[in-house]
Amino acid sequence: MKLYGAPVSPFVRKVLAFAAEKELALELVPIGLGDQNPEFLACSPFRKMPGFADGDFTISDSTAIVTYLDTKYTDKPLIPADAESRARVIWFDEFADTILTAAAGAMFFNRIVSPKFVGKPGDDAAAAKGETEMGPICAYLEGVIGSSGFLVGDSLTLADIAVASPFVNAAHAGYTPDAAAHPKLTAYLASLHDRPSFADWIRREKKMLGLG
Repeated sequence: MKLYGAPVSPFVRKVLAFAAEKELALELVPIGLGDQNPEFLACSPFRKMPGFADGDFTISDSTAIVTYLDTKYTDKPLIPADAESRARVIWFDEFADTILTAAAGAMFFNRIVSPKFVGKPGDDAAAAKGETEMGPICAYLEGVIGSSGFLVGDSLTLADIAVASPFVNAAHAGYTPDAAAHPKLTAYLASLHDRPSFADWIRREKKMLGLG
């Protein structure tokens, strides 16, 4: 199976971590901004990362990809089957892909991508706005992390993987939640980012981005 994209994308990272937790082997094919790789375009005709191929089957969008993986490879399911838990997992996945990624992405693009890879100064006001938007996001997550240390049920699900991924981008851009105000979220993210499914890629990303 091939995954097309850049690991610094929160959507690509989500799929990589999801596959690693299920012990599935994915070959990452690096794709940059504006890449015209024909195999990537066959998977993702609108050039949205990630693209995915499993033999003749191709698809794009991180949620579509992880749904495929969890349905086809049923060992270690990460999307629950019962209605309430499944709905909550899908909500957190959508929340992470839209609300959370928009705020973290504003910081990451303007503090990292634009100056390092586009060759243009970032928009400081846009980055600051993203950081401000993280405040209520962190407060919300502080209130919904369960006593189990997970968002849904008592074990790792797609919800945790999806939420943890954009926080990596935020950290690369110099933002972490206030540990005094959000102790549960701080411990939650530390636990998730220390898992090999995240930690291995975070180390590579920091090296690639020149962050030590």
